[in-house]
Amino acid sequence: MEKATKIYKTPEGWRREVDTTRHHRESRWNYKISGIYHFTLVVAERFPLFGHIEGEKPETATMKINDFGHEVWKLICGLPAFYAPKGYALKIIAAQIMPDHIHIVLHVKDEIPQSIGVVIRGLKAACTKIYKSEYIGGDKNIAEGRNMESGRKNATERRNTGSEEGRNTGSEEGRNTGSEEGRNTERDIEPFARIFASTGSIWEKDIARYHERILHRGASLQVLIDYVKDNPRRYAIKKANPELFKIKQQTEIGGGRYTTLGNMFLAENPMRRVLQCSRTMTDEEIRTKKDECMTEAANGTIFVSAAISPGEKQICRALREAGYRLIILLEKGFPKPEDPQSNYFKPSGVYFEACAKEQLLLVEPEEALFDRAEIEAKVYAKTGEIPHSTKRYRFLALNALAEEIADGF
Repeated sequence: MEKATKIYKTPEGWRREVDTTRHHRESRWNYKISGIYHFTLVVAERFPLFGHIEGEKPETATMKINDFGHEVWKLICGLPAFYAPKGYALKIIAAQIMPDHIHIVLHVKDEIPQSIGVVIRGLKAACTKIYKSEYIGGDKNIAEGRNMESGRKNATERRNTGSEEGRNTGSEEGRNTGSEEGRNTERDIEPFARIFASTGSIWEKDIARYHERILHRGASLQVLIDYVKDNPRRYAIKKANPELFKIKQQTEIGGGRYTTLGNMFLAENPMRRVLQCSRTMTDEEIRTKKDECMTEAANGTIFVSAAISPGEKQICRALREAGYRLIILLEKGFPKPEDPQSNYFKPSGVYFEACAKEQLLLVEPEEALFDRAEIEAKVYAKTGEIPHSTKRYRFLALNALAEEIADGF
């Protein structure tokens, strides 16, 4: 149950404190107010329940939705019409059905009666209900774990939120790539019945679980739409290059252990150099530094950086856009090993593209490295005593670790 404690105003709008134990929710956001949300719903055990990706190359990859996927698509498009009589002003901005998960960009246009989570949980429950009635055949057959073709009936009843009006609410940006041809590519989903028999839901964990992102002021809606629509290509790239997108634990680099993802050969290349820029550097100094780095990178140098200061970010961006290779240190950049999502994690945006081209290695130091005597000494030499718990200490420690990686200690 939501635990509201107080309400106050911020530049983004009215917010309130809620239960902070919900790790995938923003702890101070009012989920009834107007906003744009990106929801990701994942199938239990990542089973390809909605179809499959076709295309010989990532550039031509398309999502071929099966019959069940089309029923789910109708539910998504029908959300605005279904909830309008209940006082919910909603708009589907973009959506994409993938083999084992769904992306939805949803605009809440005005304050709604209940949390937007009610809508998402309702969608999840409706999808499960269709699967149960149309593909399992009721409670008796769930216990037997069987796929029942005979359960495919009462088509009009299962479209309670997928009316003709609801199906037309998806804008061009929100249209899924599935075509009529895709309806005929349904694969056997019978093995999923055994998973469903043990969970009672088609979704991961319990019915309340989903992943969200709130689009705050300053963020680009078009970037988010492009990301959602680009999922088939990204899916195909990851499938074609599994080693480049596999999180590796306890990787030995120099004098420490790291969690890594990307091209491990970059850590073995002897032509490495650290990239650090003081926050006090002028624009002219940053431009000069960038020109020097670009020249060195053209001659084979691989730069190692935590990319923290504005100058570091600017130069790393220029190097990456030019196709040069980088090793980037992250501070808590990967999910924990025990997190089920760690098996499916992939870097977002430009980091994904760089990994796919073998131009990037992402490394996250193990916690013990922040407390090493050598790292403490380097930080203290620059700043004096700083508690280890401060963000400044950890950033400076990342820079010190970048120096070690670059120097090959």
